Amino acid sequence: MSQPIRLVIHITTLPGRGKDQIAAFERTAPLVRAEEGCLQYDMHQVCDAPDRFVLIERWSSEEALAAHDVSPHMVEADAAATAFRAGPATVVQLVSEPLA
Repeated sequence: MSQPIRLVIHITTLPGRGKDQIAAFERTAPLVRAEEGCLQYDMHQVCDAPDRFVLIERWSSEEALAAHDVSPHMVEADAAATAFRAGPATVVQLVSEPLA
């Protein structure tokens, strides 16, 4: 059985376009949270930085994450995001358990 996958994703939008990122997340989040294997999918805005966000994801397995990445709603969301994002998101995968 594979270990849960934990991701921290840093997103920066073009200046003044943070509201577009929020709207896109609000449309997509219910679909993602309904995916098999999704354990967490939460976005937070960075304090005093309205165009910067951190997305926290947890998936039950590599297989669940792989299926998420090619789901129709994510393919569509990723294509639409190019209109308001400053560049590609930075994805950081964490080890499965916190350090002591």
